[in-house]
Amino acid sequence: MRSRLLVVGVVVALAAVTGVLIYQGNSEVATASSATATSTSVDVFAEDTDAPTVPVVSVPSERPPTNVPMTKLEPGDTPPQFIIFSFDGAGSHQRWNEFMAVADQTNSRFTGFLSGIYLLGDAGKNAGAYTGPGHATGKAAIGYGGPESEIVTEVNDLNTAYAKGHEIGTHYNGHFCDDAPPGGNQWTTADWNDELDQFFGFVKNWKEINGYTDAPDLTVPPESIKGGRTPCLTGSLKTLIPAWKAHGMTYDSSMPAPRNGIYWPQKVDGIWEFYMPQVYSPGFDGMTTAMDYNFWAKFNGAKDEPDTAPELRSIVKGTYEYMFDQAYNGNRAPILIANHFNKWNGDSFNPPAMDFMKEKCGQPDVYCATYQDVIAWMEMQDPAVLQELLNRDPVAAKAP
Repeated sequence: MRSRLLVVGVVVALAAVTGVLIYQGNSEVATASSATATSTSVDVFAEDTDAPTVPVVSVPSERPPTNVPMTKLEPGDTPPQFIIFSFDGAGSHQRWNEFMAVADQTNSRFTGFLSGIYLLGDAGKNAGAYTGPGHATGKAAIGYGGPESEIVTEVNDLNTAYAKGHEIGTHYNGHFCDDAPPGGNQWTTADWNDELDQFFGFVKNWKEINGYTDAPDLTVPPESIKGGRTPCLTGSLKTLIPAWKAHGMTYDSSMPAPRNGIYWPQKVDGIWEFYMPQVYSPGFDGMTTAMDYNFWAKFNGAKDEPDTAPELRSIVKGTYEYMFDQAYNGNRAPILIANHFNKWNGDSFNPPAMDFMKEKCGQPDVYCATYQDVIAWMEMQDPAVLQELLNRDPVAAKAP
């Protein structure tokens, strides 16, 4: 089973009046809007060694077509309700297979944002294959991929996921954030280009970099990777968009939403931005960024208290249900379920995400789809029809 070293920030935040948290990724630093936050980093392990038996998922002989009905709306028609599940890092064999098994039950698709250095084993790490912009060669704020057996397992999981119609995107490489500067908020366009050059180099040349001679091929085409999420939601559109365009990318799901609520993605200088939403949570009776770590930070300051998992699971599930109710009966904007493959706080986040996938995906007019398939559906609409959707007011921005 995979055992991955993560760097977790210990957060001390002065809560804002709204309590809105901005997600800070695998370094696990949360900041409250209009508040002051400090962080230090400690090392912990995210292990699957005590996980139950990994579900067995079948591999189709050929990649299936999209699960989204590619039909054009007439003016006044109600659009489908899209739900987009995504997972940062995408480096757990257990979680890959659990979520693929659940997705099979409802013909759902999801997106895994791969951290590039998860393809670098001990040999690649020791050879200095990665140099984060502004950092010493070999340094990273998350762990590398580990021994060859774990790299091969990760590659097989990526191959299976892609073959089943799921999407692979990028979570970049070294996960450098504000607590490990220079990070995304300090990087220039040249730095982001360097980071993406290295990411795609790992995807294309991971076997050669690691010196593996009998490992399987990675069958995810590099050109199929069209978007991602930056570490800690860092960076600015001004510095990132030129780098995305230089690498053939068409979308992003990193930027904290500039206004509260769930609303349709917006096209910014040719790039579709799926903003990370700040929503009202009935369980918290306040606003929060709709991501697993933010829920945890708001709940108990991101302290590991496994005994509280049932309570937190209920809050998370209730938040998802409120988001769905407001969008499905409102503007029909895509709902983002943005998580990690983790077992934080006694596995507080995977069960509600899985239950939500089982219960909502496959309902009439509900499609759990990838970013790229949602974009393809949007771009086939008549411009005036699409613009009406993009102009719709946010939902889930306040208490009912």
